[in-house]
Amino acid sequence: MILSELLYIAQKKGLLHPLDLHFARAISREEEPLLMLSAALVSRNTREGHVCLLLDKLNSKIFFSDIHQDLAQMIWISVGAPENIKDILLAHSSVSDGRLVAPLVLDKERLYLYRMWFNEVVIAKFIQEKNSSCYIDEQKTRKILDRYFGRNVCNFQKISVAVALTRKIAIISGGPGTGKTTTVTKFLASFIELSSKPQSIKVVSPTGKSALKLSEALGNAIKELKASDHILRSFPREAVTLHRLLDIIPNSHYCRFCAENPLKIDVLVIDEASMIDLAMMSRLITALPHHARVLFLGDRNQLASIEAGSVFSDFCYHAENYYSFARAEQLARLTGCKLSKQIANQNNLIGDMICVLTKNYRFKRSSGIGQLALAVNNGQVQHTEKILNGKFSDVCRIAIRCKTDYQKLLESCSEGYSAYLSLIHAGAKPYQVLTAFRCFQVLCAVHNGLFGAIELNKYIENMLHQVGLIRKDLSVMQEWYIGRPVMIMSNDQDMQLFNGEVGIAMEDCDREIKVWFLLSNGNIAAVKTCFLPLHDTAFAMTIHKSQGSEFDHAVVILPNQIIPILTRQLVYTAITRAKKKLTIYSKKLIFESAVRACVSRQSGLRDRIFASSQDIMNHKVTKVDGDC
Repeated sequence: MILSELLYIAQKKGLLHPLDLHFARAISREEEPLLMLSAALVSRNTREGHVCLLLDKLNSKIFFSDIHQDLAQMIWISVGAPENIKDILLAHSSVSDGRLVAPLVLDKERLYLYRMWFNEVVIAKFIQEKNSSCYIDEQKTRKILDRYFGRNVCNFQKISVAVALTRKIAIISGGPGTGKTTTVTKFLASFIELSSKPQSIKVVSPTGKSALKLSEALGNAIKELKASDHILRSFPREAVTLHRLLDIIPNSHYCRFCAENPLKIDVLVIDEASMIDLAMMSRLITALPHHARVLFLGDRNQLASIEAGSVFSDFCYHAENYYSFARAEQLARLTGCKLSKQIANQNNLIGDMICVLTKNYRFKRSSGIGQLALAVNNGQVQHTEKILNGKFSDVCRIAIRCKTDYQKLLESCSEGYSAYLSLIHAGAKPYQVLTAFRCFQVLCAVHNGLFGAIELNKYIENMLHQVGLIRKDLSVMQEWYIGRPVMIMSNDQDMQLFNGEVGIAMEDCDREIKVWFLLSNGNIAAVKTCFLPLHDTAFAMTIHKSQGSEFDHAVVILPNQIIPILTRQLVYTAITRAKKKLTIYSKKLIFESAVRACVSRQSGLRDRIFASSQDIMNHKVTKVDGDC
């Protein structure tokens, strides 16, 4: 069989998408079989979140799962089983080594779409160019850090603030409860106190939901800090979304702020950085003025972005809180803490800009949530079972084996959502209702099927209707009813509503149903239902959509079959959404399989970051399809 027929078979089996085949045919003109196969696989990889295609995967015929190796072997034979892959690809005008603009770029042992390659090189150059020290008054800094943290206190929060104060770029990673918000608050307060002139500071987060949470947390933290009026005048009061910061034009890839029109800021703090994909990170970096300082905050173990890339994880790949000799000595002078030292490549001291927060202040050793998150993150399958076997009161796992089990799940969900609905019936203010809704949330691994967000939303609605907590006209499928929670699915700059924000339908004083939102600045907004951007009911949401949020009680529902999306990172992210209680609905086999499945996205970013500075600086790129 010829290659095109075999690729069509792969498409029918769900291994490729029609767009992959269309792109492959357009690139190769069906003249070069190896190019056609490579283009299809690069397109497939990009859709699945990878940045590139590793040639080793191609040469080893590991481009489909094990159960489809016979098909992979037939495809490889149909392209002639070539040994000189790089020479064949580079001989085609559709492939370049990056010095010329072409649809595909072959860089060392990786094949990219041009835009993916361009963005990766931009980010790597940014890290290398900005990896430099900032002058600081060490005696004054030591006094400030001792005042905020304690003179004899040595912890990684204190060290991370010292790292951020002395570097143009700082990267801080830590799980929920490790004190990232406290750290960034004290960094900003220290930075303002040390600055000789007013500074323009912006704090951003990828979604409206995470921006709201960060705004609230910063407001509470600065109050506890009892900062001076000088600090309070410059301290940022509100976190905004990346789309709002860059002023991205809706439904396009263009934004107001870019290289030709950079942002007017001195310091940028980026929260939930693990959620930022390669393209968005490139846009953000390109829009920064040359003098700007940047602090990246995130959890390196959390799910990567939905789009291609795992930028923050690549930043932190070698982060173990080891520092070069000179850096360790400087941080010791600033904090009074003794630090581990190692000999590092003097041209590329990436580790000197990174700090990992290791101590969890939220979860004690008696917390099952904290213990389970740690065990999952370390892939300790047997230990997770011990934790879930009733040793801890705040975590449990329940298997759904029959209709009765599923019915009990729905009854549990109905009970969980009764608190905020009861407040609505009692005439509570919108702020109280919106705050109460955050106490309980159903999280799903998938969209579709009996255990997916779409079906569960319908079943939970029906259950709430049956018990009288909502009044929904099921006969005509009335869309709007009092108490309906909705999640915004697309950004709307005009309405100031952004992807991921959750609102609740309630009546106003004229008895008109509107959707009420708690905005990132702390205000409440009521929006007519007809003006809402794309939205979905939010009794159940996907784990991906829950990133940046926390709930007192999180109910996590995994499907009853093993699928590729069930990974360690997904389970870890779901677990760490819970603050006080976690209930997992999953069969033992499914849960353990997910904990074992640790995935890594194909990318060249971590190698570029840790390559010699000279190699990176000599890589010239040509910009195409500008963002302004």
